[in-house]
Amino acid sequence: MQRRFGAPGDFAQAYVIAHEIGHHVQNVLGTATEVRRAQQQRPDLANELSVRMELQADCYAGVWGHSSARRDILEPGDVEEGLAAAAAVGDDRIQRQATGRINPDAFTHGSSAQRVEWFRRGLATGDPRSCDTFGGSGG
Repeated sequence: MQRRFGAPGDFAQAYVIAHEIGHHVQNVLGTATEVRRAQQQRPDLANELSVRMELQADCYAGVWGHSSARRDILEPGDVEEGLAAAAAVGDDRIQRQATGRINPDAFTHGSSAQRVEWFRRGLATGDPRSCDTFGGSGG
């Protein structure tokens, strides 16, 4: 994370792992299957649905961060490291670094602002029910 995206710290790495665990939760809940089915039925919405799934995983990572804070295992600066990591892996930032341009129609993971917003939401609430990126409640 530090070398490729400029997001240093152990909590930045923990955010990435928690995000991937969020995808596992989506698999267990059937969300991933539903999204893949919807993407096949509506290819014109494939990227949007991908973004919503990624943002939900970011929110789930925030729920884990909230739980970690409640257990008093976070260190000073950890939340900031996680937020910096979420911002660092936004499609807009990655596209700008790769091509010098930003094409929102090609987003598959969400903008830096969206990723931070959903990670923050999970951090603030600690409630996975607040992570409904498909219900039109933001993003």
